Amino acid sequence: MSINAAVLLAGVLLLLGIASSKFSARLGVPVLVLFLSVGMLAGSEGLGRISFGSYGLASSIGSVALALILFDGGLRTSMEAVRLVWRPALALSTIGVLLTSLLTGLAAAWVLQMPLLQGLLLGSIVGSTDAAAVFSVLRTSGLKLPERLTATLEVESGSNDPMAIFLTLSLIGVITGTTESAQEMALLLLMQIGIGGLVGVGVGRLAPWAVNRINLDYPGLYPLLVLAFGLVAFGLVAFGLAAVLGGSGFLAVYIAGIVLGSSSIVFRRGIFSFHDATAWLGQIVLFVMLGLLSFPSRLLAVAGQGLLIALVLIVVARPMAVALTTLPFHFRRRELTFLSWVGLKGAVPITLAIFPLLAGVPQSQLIFDAVFFVVLISAISQGWSLPLVARWLHIGRPADPTPALSMEINALRQIDGEVVDYTLKAKAQVAGRQLRDLALPDGVLVTLILRGKHVVMPKGSTALEPGDHVFVAMRTSLQPLIDRLFDPDPEPPSLPANLLLAFNATISVEQLHQFFGLPLPGESGPSTTRQSLGSLLADAAPSREVHVGAFDIQAGDDDDHVNVRCHTEWAALKPG
Repeated sequence: MSINAAVLLAGVLLLLGIASSKFSARLGVPVLVLFLSVGMLAGSEGLGRISFGSYGLASSIGSVALALILFDGGLRTSMEAVRLVWRPALALSTIGVLLTSLLTGLAAAWVLQMPLLQGLLLGSIVGSTDAAAVFSVLRTSGLKLPERLTATLEVESGSNDPMAIFLTLSLIGVITGTTESAQEMALLLLMQIGIGGLVGVGVGRLAPWAVNRINLDYPGLYPLLVLAFGLVAFGLVAFGLAAVLGGSGFLAVYIAGIVLGSSSIVFRRGIFSFHDATAWLGQIVLFVMLGLLSFPSRLLAVAGQGLLIALVLIVVARPMAVALTTLPFHFRRRELTFLSWVGLKGAVPITLAIFPLLAGVPQSQLIFDAVFFVVLISAISQGWSLPLVARWLHIGRPADPTPALSMEINALRQIDGEVVDYTLKAKAQVAGRQLRDLALPDGVLVTLILRGKHVVMPKGSTALEPGDHVFVAMRTSLQPLIDRLFDPDPEPPSLPANLLLAFNATISVEQLHQFFGLPLPGESGPSTTRQSLGSLLADAAPSREVHVGAFDIQAGDDDDHVNVRCHTEWAALKPG
């Protein structure tokens, strides 16, 4: 095939992949299944009759595409979320994968009538939750899940590849006789996690340092700069140094994305948008290519056995592994049910199934075909039913609709500022209130309101209505406080104690407590709660400082403002 024909073919497949995504929501089918279908229809046994059987090339392309997906997923996983769920996520990504692999492998050996080691190898290949599938299904499900649940699924799926790779390579070594001892296998696991993690942290710290100091004059170069780090640093270091030393390149890429995404970087929105596009490109290329690699006739030949293995994996192995590994972490029963159901399989198992083919493992073609069929069943059944299961379990809520208007700050230098778009829910604290009554601190300004298709220019008398898209400009450090004002189920803000904020002197004690979500102090009477902060300070003259509940109120930089300091630990605050 000439280069021109190859470019044309790639363009056509990319267009078909993008076009198929439009039917995902209408058909209720996960978009990754549609991408796979495009590849299968274009393949050697489909309408396109494109012959593609290079497993080595497929493995290489799949690794690069998965790296792009994992890097974007890491960028969107905050360090705060990692700190919140790292213990259960680590348990699921290690012990959980081991238990799932063991139970599924035993079933596979019995169903396919193959030796135990080959059965365990198949179980190891499908034992991990796939990051590409999880990120794809969660972002296209139309659901807003609880933060702890979403973070657990994302961190687990992004970090469990080392265990799956370790089990797969170890069993291939045992079957082919290239692994000599248990100590050698244990060292492989330690190197996979340790070296991959260290390389990821190192590159993740280097990238923002370089991005923030290079001072490029053209904004379009910043996404390319980060892409260069992705291609050079994450490719050369993560897949070069980490692979040479035995580390996990996938883990390195994911951790590097987390560290970089949690750092303050210039042109942040543009960089994130660009990598969102590269992740979609990676998904389309990855799943269309894997579809080309499949042979439907072979899948039909293993359909009965594959269905039994998939049932054991989805209904028995994954739920048992989740129940046992998360026992110390006090998840609710419906959360455990959801975690059990969203153990999606995707690109990683199919990519890992190529390893036995390349190593010449007996019955490796049967293993590959069975794995492919299991992935199809998992993606269709679990991915398609995720919104239904969430509604049945009363978990999450519909995701906010995308506004017809967007505003952002694309800063080419480090600045302390953000423009955040909030979709107002009926139960949010600020719903139905006029802007003048919100008592926002200095450094926060409502800049624009989108109501349906109409733009509302904000004034003090403007009342916020449910469904409004409210654009708020603010100092970056204040976002956790403002987030809770628009959250229908707010949690205590994670801000440091003794934070000093400036407020307008005309706001009342009651408004101040409403802003922070704190109950009024018991000793305050109605006259005190309605009194303005400025008048409280005037009554306290000449000290010019007064204490009300958890707050120290001091004179501001001018007569129109007062400084408010909260002397209670933020972690102990509870919403009012």
